[in-house]
Amino acid sequence: MLALTANDTKSVRGIILRRDPAREDCFRVVHLHHDMQDYGDMSAVSRRQRVHQHMHNEMQSLEIAAQCLVDFPDTPWELRMELARQCWDESRHTMLLQNRLYELGGRKGEFPVMNYEWSVTCMMNSLVGRLALQNRTFEGGEIDLLRELVDMWEKAGDERTAEVLGGILADEIQHVRFANNWLKRLAREDPRILLQVAQAVRFLKGVTIALAPLAGDVNAAGVNLTGYVHLDVFANVEDRRHAGFTEEEIAEILRQEGFAGLVAQTGSG
Repeated sequence: MLALTANDTKSVRGIILRRDPAREDCFRVVHLHHDMQDYGDMSAVSRRQRVHQHMHNEMQSLEIAAQCLVDFPDTPWELRMELARQCWDESRHTMLLQNRLYELGGRKGEFPVMNYEWSVTCMMNSLVGRLALQNRTFEGGEIDLLRELVDMWEKAGDERTAEVLGGILADEIQHVRFANNWLKRLAREDPRILLQVAQAVRFLKGVTIALAPLAGDVNAAGVNLTGYVHLDVFANVEDRRHAGFTEEEIAEILRQEGFAGLVAQTGSG
């Protein structure tokens, strides 16, 4: 079990979260969604912002997987190898998106960034909790979001960005799959593991409620965030099956009230 100190954490709206990872000076790190510059359209500046945000989220995924390797050295070797492969995938995703950002005329640090997934996931003091949040929940949601984003970029006439996101989707399915497989394997060996999963999910729900946009919030791009979502996101049923979700789990996702809004708010769009 990992013990965090006060120096490892920060407070946002009274919620204790993991302190932000180091960033180059070109990045302006913010802590709430209304400080981001989401435009909600497909203008040139919005396209750059979308790619920039997705690039930064892939950076976070790399850092989370790498931190797991550091924080939990006694993890079974096979699982450590899965995390190491994920580090490679996420670093490649980051570079692909950075190159695409440059091709679109953007630059690193052009828009504010937020370390939401890192700050939430790395509060978990068990690897099980982190896999449940980062791989199964956040990247599971990204499977849904990416399918919609590929279609959106294709309809906007940007086949190159759609191609990059489609390749990332294929890798994310594997990241979710190995976490699902390991969580189920560990739970068979020790059913108490399920309590750690439940604790992680409960913590995420509390953070989501506490940090949700307030009535009348306007973000840094002047967009009113009340009820705002990037896309109407629906469960990507086929790819969730490939990622190891059971039919019962998929049915529960489809029943969850407000599922689309939650994914769009926290995902990489």
